[in-house]
Amino acid sequence: MSTRAGLREWGGLAVLSLATLMITFDMFVLLLALPGLSADMRPSAVQQLWILDVYGFMVGGFLVTMGSLGDRIGRRKLLVIGAVCFAVASVVSAFATGPEMLIIARAALGIAGATLAPSTLALISSMFRDPQQMGVAVGIWAGGFTLGAILGPVVGGLMLAHFWWGSVFLVGVPVMALLVVLCPILVPESKDPDASPLDLLSVLMSLVAMLAFIYALKEIARYGWQPVPVVAGLAGIALGVGFVRRQRRLDQPILDVSLFRNRSFGIMLVGLLLYGLIGASSMLFITQFLQSVSGMTPLTVAFCLLPGMAAATVSTTVAPLLARRIRPAYLIGFGVLGVALVFAWFTRLEAGSGPWILITGFALMGLFEGPLLSLGTNLVVSAAPPEKAGSSSSMAQVANEAGGSLGVAVMGSLGAAVYAARLAADGPVGVPEAALENVATAVAVAGDLPRGPGRELLSAARAAFADGVTVFAGASVAILVVAAIFIIVQLRHVPVTGAPAEPVTVAD
Repeated sequence: MSTRAGLREWGGLAVLSLATLMITFDMFVLLLALPGLSADMRPSAVQQLWILDVYGFMVGGFLVTMGSLGDRIGRRKLLVIGAVCFAVASVVSAFATGPEMLIIARAALGIAGATLAPSTLALISSMFRDPQQMGVAVGIWAGGFTLGAILGPVVGGLMLAHFWWGSVFLVGVPVMALLVVLCPILVPESKDPDASPLDLLSVLMSLVAMLAFIYALKEIARYGWQPVPVVAGLAGIALGVGFVRRQRRLDQPILDVSLFRNRSFGIMLVGLLLYGLIGASSMLFITQFLQSVSGMTPLTVAFCLLPGMAAATVSTTVAPLLARRIRPAYLIGFGVLGVALVFAWFTRLEAGSGPWILITGFALMGLFEGPLLSLGTNLVVSAAPPEKAGSSSSMAQVANEAGGSLGVAVMGSLGAAVYAARLAADGPVGVPEAALENVATAVAVAGDLPRGPGRELLSAARAAFADGVTVFAGASVAILVVAAIFIIVQLRHVPVTGAPAEPVTVAD
């Protein structure tokens, strides 16, 4: 019996890619809407970070649960439910009247978003059983994230040029409606027929552990070693350890920890996590630099990002084809080293640097990151048996989302701390407190001041933000080099796609 997929499976893949498209679309339109949102709502620095990262926090906290829930009730059913909830939360976000309401709506979006990525990836693993077709399918799936990142800035920029900032969230509503209609027609249902009911205590432990740990990192990075975040972090670690021990005792755990005995699974999760630290926060810095320092409109920024998005789409699609001749470890590892070189170039940025540096660098980043996103995800998913597809798929997304959330929280806070310190030290006397929060707010405050003081504040804020970007870039280089060497050394045993696996010693 042939294991190769037919037209229905490829059509189903196109439908599933709609869900992945919306995940990054929602992220990128928010980045472009941030200056207008800040000018309208005037959120504090803490509120702004929560608006940005609460989505990722909730996705990361619920991914394991949703992946396991899909294995139990049906991955297609969970995907459709999640799409409906995503559309509703998008409408609430669009019409939020204050920072608190927007944060709550973004949290709801995160919970709904947690159903999308693991469900789509698990369904793909059940639809495509041929290894080479599976590699191409995962590459297209990963390209959906990049396509969302392409459409997000363009569509978002056009919306922001004509409507208020909340309008960008409404774009996802018809897309989710299309997914709800087409998914039952083209995508077959799949689940684990022998799965037991969901262990609610494990769900609670995983969620609280994730949120407590990320909250601690975020607060410590910004305010130092204060008692409350330290206690929260220790509690999160303790709960995480307890969660792992409980999974080992359960006959049907929500996370099969035995998957970590597969070297490819564990190593690539670490690689995706480390790269996630850089990816999400780099977009925050790049878009804010182009808008608040270079003075571009959201629509102009959108078009400036297009070369990078296009390069990433091509890279994620072509990487699985190259992996039939070149070992994944070398494609992934040297790609990550290429990204490190780009960030080394970014350490030379100044407030007066032309935007072409960021535009060109971002295009190179997209070209180099493709193998990690497509091949790395495929290595994680293919390490698990079909009945555990939801669990393994959720872990791939946990690494991506947790890395992204930690990146925005820790790396974003690092840049924000440098910005505030430099502006306070080098800015004009009597810098308004609001201007120290973030550069977007400083630009808005400068516009309200008389011409002379406004220009002085604007110049100082832009220089301070550029300093924050260079510090972030230097830290990113160190992380990326470590990740690249780690992947090349640890995964050099993995053969080209379609070749027999080489024997490897696994962890006990």
